Amino acid sequence: MSGGVHRATFQPMPHLAASRALLPLVLLGCAGGLPGPKMPTPLARSDAGAIAPWVAETTDTMPREASFRWSYLDGRTEGGAKGRGSFVIVAPDSLRFDFRGPLNSGAGAAFVVGDSAVWALPEEDVQKLVPNYPLLWAMLGRARAPMQGDQVQSATSRDVTAWRYVRGADTVEYLISRTGTRQLVADVRSGGERIGRVLTTFDGEGRLSSARLDIPSRPARLDLTFYRHGVPDSLPASLWARPDLDAP
Repeated sequence: MSGGVHRATFQPMPHLAASRALLPLVLLGCAGGLPGPKMPTPLARSDAGAIAPWVAETTDTMPREASFRWSYLDGRTEGGAKGRGSFVIVAPDSLRFDFRGPLNSGAGAAFVVGDSAVWALPEEDVQKLVPNYPLLWAMLGRARAPMQGDQVQSATSRDVTAWRYVRGADTVEYLISRTGTRQLVADVRSGGERIGRVLTTFDGEGRLSSARLDIPSRPARLDLTFYRHGVPDSLPASLWARPDLDAP
C-alpha cells in the first residue's frame, strides 16, 4: 500500500512520529505509577534477526478489524470524555482508523502506513490523537520492527521476551508477558524523556481486550476497550480514500 503514495509530514522522527500530543481523546491522568510488567535488566546486545520472531508474534497476515470504546482523563484539568472508534489493519503495515465522540461529535480518521500518515483528517486532531506511531501500533497489539541504524538489545526467559531499539538518546522498548493473561508493553522515550507507555492486554483467544496509554508528562491517560473483532468481508478502494467528514 505504500509505494508512490504521498504521506502527511507531521511526524518529526522515524520512531517518534507526531510525538507530543493526541486529541483531548488521548489525555488520561496517570496516578500511582505505570501498570504492567517492568523491563528486565540487563538487556544484551542483539540484532534484528534475533528479535524478528518476537515481532512476528504480534502481527498477522490476515486483514483484521475491530471496534473499541475509548475514554480519557486529563490530569491537568481533571476533565474527561468518551467515544467509540474502529480500525482495519492489512498486512504488512497498512492501518485505517476512525474515531468519534459522543453523538458522533469530533469525528476523525487516518490512513497510516508503517510509521507515517498517508492522510489524516482533521490533521490537527489526529496529531493530538497519535503521540507516536509505535505507541499507536502497540495499542492495537503490534510491535514495530527496528529501523536501519537502530541498535537492538534483548532479553528472554520462559515467560517474558523484551527488546529495545536505541538511536542516540531515543529508545523504543517492547515486552511480551505470557504469565497468565498475555500482555504487550511498549515504552517510547525521546531525549531520555518518556513520550508514552502502552499496556495492551489480550483475551484467552488471543484477541485484543484492552489497551492503556499513559503520558506521564501531562499527566494523561487513554483507555481503549475492544468489543468486536473480525476479518473484513472485502477491502474496497474507498477504505483508503479520504472521507468527507462533513457529509451527513
